[in-house]
Amino acid sequence: MTNRIEGKTAFVTGGAGGIGWAICKRFAAEGARVICADITAPGDFPPENVEHRSYDVTDEDAARSAFARLGAEWESLDILVNAAGIEIEKTIEDTTLEEWRRSFAVNVDGMFLASKYALPLLRKSAGASVINFGSYDGFIADPGLAAYCATKGAVHALTRAMACDHGPEGIRVNAVCPGYVDTPMLQSFFTGEGSGGGGKSIEDLQQAVRDVHPTRTYGTPDDIANLVLWLASDEARYASGQLWVMDGGLSAQVQQMRL
Repeated sequence: MTNRIEGKTAFVTGGAGGIGWAICKRFAAEGARVICADITAPGDFPPENVEHRSYDVTDEDAARSAFARLGAEWESLDILVNAAGIEIEKTIEDTTLEEWRRSFAVNVDGMFLASKYALPLLRKSAGASVINFGSYDGFIADPGLAAYCATKGAVHALTRAMACDHGPEGIRVNAVCPGYVDTPMLQSFFTGEGSGGGGKSIEDLQQAVRDVHPTRTYGTPDDIANLVLWLASDEARYASGQLWVMDGGLSAQVQQMRL
């Protein structure tokens, strides 16, 4: 089988994170040229066709210059993945205004800025795909994640609006909405106040989270990368404006049935 995105170009924000890095590596394995855009460098040595570039998603000048540079290097941009994100484990009462604004700056403003300045290059593609990162927390809420839930609800609405506005230009826009995925963010949740740990061990919390899923497990970054790859490929040419939940069936079940 031929590589599904052979010869395509991709820009991945948050590319050095757990899910972002899995996406970068999967794209590279499928024949794409990839920019891993993140303020930190990936822990692993990048594959030959992945280049890390320092990128602050909250900085408009950084977005403007990053895509101007791409325009000078590449004829077009085929794939934009907005994967950068942060999570603050607090209720609104405990969240400071600075923390609230920081959450929106990274999770929403960063998506807006990258998409805004990528659009001229995306329009030049023979069929561009934008994949935003929402969350199942944009539909239902985990306790103690008020700002995070609010940002993901905004991402979902923005994704639909972008799909409507730019579909006529040949640009598809979708959101991937993961549930629990084994990343550093999830491991920090297990140790944070939002986990409701009550003195339990990390191992007990991890197993408890697995047990509430119909599949009895949580996801891996590669699971999410598989879906992102499909959305980025021409196989998904008719998929746009949708919120693709990937949570092991967690949000499908009646919650009382877990008792």
